[in-house]
Amino acid sequence: MAEAPELGVRRLLLIGAGALNVAFLPFWVTWLRTAYPELETRIVLTRTARRFVSAEALAALSHGEVHTDEWPEGGGARHLEWERWADGMAVFPATLHLLGRLANGLGDSPALLALQCTTAPVVLAPALPPGGWESPAVRRHVALLKERPNVAIVPPRPGPSATTGRDDAWVPAPFPTALMFLERCRSGLQEP
Repeated sequence: MAEAPELGVRRLLLIGAGALNVAFLPFWVTWLRTAYPELETRIVLTRTARRFVSAEALAALSHGEVHTDEWPEGGGARHLEWERWADGMAVFPATLHLLGRLANGLGDSPALLALQCTTAPVVLAPALPPGGWESPAVRRHVALLKERPNVAIVPPRPGPSATTGRDDAWVPAPFPTALMFLERCRSGLQEP
């Protein structure tokens, strides 16, 4: 397993967005529980993420409830609960759609609103389609997000595309790398 970087957060809100790479989240949740046994983690999946990973499997592995990024029936302020509870947030993987919504100040789901309103450190680990990382729209979104003092973006790596079958997609960096970025952001250091 990957080496665990120092981590100064005690409560992590882990948001999985709807890229195929979210299917690897059970592995990383298992690693997280082993590497940081004292860390409290709450997991949120977007509706599209649930196409690629089972909330039930994540709940069993994390020993906690897995939430869907939807407003609860009958109202409620889930976003406030998450924003106040977490002292660190990670989006793994972050899709092009989520990056755009976050960069443009949208808050149309509980997780997105929590991300918009938190002062806790936030790390985003993009997973993008072929051409995504070089896209002018993504570059603009990344530039806007980097202006936020509590946001760190882990550059994705070239990787295999499920669509093209070639190594022309962009996959998220390993989760320990994302946590390293989160910790550097929490400590007020520049991104590595």
